[in-house]
Amino acid sequence: MNNWPEGWSDDNRGSRYGRGSASAQPESARVMRQVRRGPAPSPGQGAYGGAPQYAGGVPQQPSYVDGGYAEPPGAYDSGYNTGQVYGSPGGRGPGGPGGGGYEPRPAPNWRRRIKVTAITLVTVLVVTSVATYFWADSKLNRDVDLSKVIDRPEAGEGTNYLIVGSDSRAGMSAEEKKKLHTGSAEGKRTDSMMILHTGSNGPTLISLPRDSNVTIPSYKGSDSGKLYPATGRQVKLNAAYAEDGPELLVRTVEANTGLHIDHYVEIGFGGFANIVDAVGGVEMDIPQDIKDTKSGADLKKGKQTLNGEQALAFVRTRYALAGSDLDRTKNQQKFLSALANQVATPSTILNPFKLYPTMGAGLDSLVVDKDMGLFDLASMFWAMKGVSGGEGKSMNMPISGNSANGNLQWDTAKVKTLVNQLKNDEKVTVSGN
Repeated sequence: MNNWPEGWSDDNRGSRYGRGSASAQPESARVMRQVRRGPAPSPGQGAYGGAPQYAGGVPQQPSYVDGGYAEPPGAYDSGYNTGQVYGSPGGRGPGGPGGGGYEPRPAPNWRRRIKVTAITLVTVLVVTSVATYFWADSKLNRDVDLSKVIDRPEAGEGTNYLIVGSDSRAGMSAEEKKKLHTGSAEGKRTDSMMILHTGSNGPTLISLPRDSNVTIPSYKGSDSGKLYPATGRQVKLNAAYAEDGPELLVRTVEANTGLHIDHYVEIGFGGFANIVDAVGGVEMDIPQDIKDTKSGADLKKGKQTLNGEQALAFVRTRYALAGSDLDRTKNQQKFLSALANQVATPSTILNPFKLYPTMGAGLDSLVVDKDMGLFDLASMFWAMKGVSGGEGKSMNMPISGNSANGNLQWDTAKVKTLVNQLKNDEKVTVSGN
């Protein structure tokens, strides 16, 4: 007996439209029947009246019903409802672990990143610092040979710098000389001289007036090497420099004071103005109105920021001050301390756009002794900053009056006490003019 619907038998193929259709005409559009899986039969129960559920290992086929799709509990879940595709965890690809799919991106290792960044920054800092050191060291003009100075006193405690401001116009154009009111005199002379002592009792800055009366000692010519014996000749202190340069100046200061000079630092007119401009100017409290046609100073009393031109005019002013050379040296001390304080500020040191121009301007114009290093120079600036900050003392060399030739005569007793205190690195109790 044939239980298949009519039209599905081989005997009834007849004239029909399409294989598998029971009608001679095409089927009209019908609602597609959906798949419904029935409940799982118990063991041994067949799908049709007790027949076995599986034949040849093929599972029961789903039944089609009109109106929807129903799936019994426990039926196969494709994984689309949970976001898992092809059985991979998290729906990232087939196969799961080891199945050739994409693994989840690991969380960033912040500890390692911070460590690498820190090492990189330290490396860059070290390389930059080393390169800056060698660049700056190569720019120092170590032209003064203190080994040529003879009969030197023994070195004491602490360090003594002889700081000289010269009227050198080397490298200045005619326009710059006119702007800075330097004139066009040949050669160079000392416009200011100071001894800076650094030690355990704070820094001491002592101005040596250029009109100080001194005796020229025996000395060896810096170029000729010829020995010049002492004759007792008395001159102004700045004449020693004019006669045979820095070496004779150091020899004269040591011979007349008994104090050993460890380092020599000199700067000319042009370099001084360039440093002030590079650092962005220096704030000063001008003690009085100053009008000096010789130095070019035209300043009003009170606090103001001086540029390079104004600063040079201020420290060179002499004739507009009532006290002449002694008042001028006090102004020079105040300004140099303020300049050192400005250079040593974080806004200059930590700003490469200000630090490198300042270093370049300063190092190009400084003349130092052959044993002077960058650390010695830095120590000098920090000591001068300390003087400005009240940690040290500034004074003039004690003066007793005028000598027979009209020069300023030092107070011999006070100078001796002062020198002994500096040699022993004791607190300075002597007062100057």
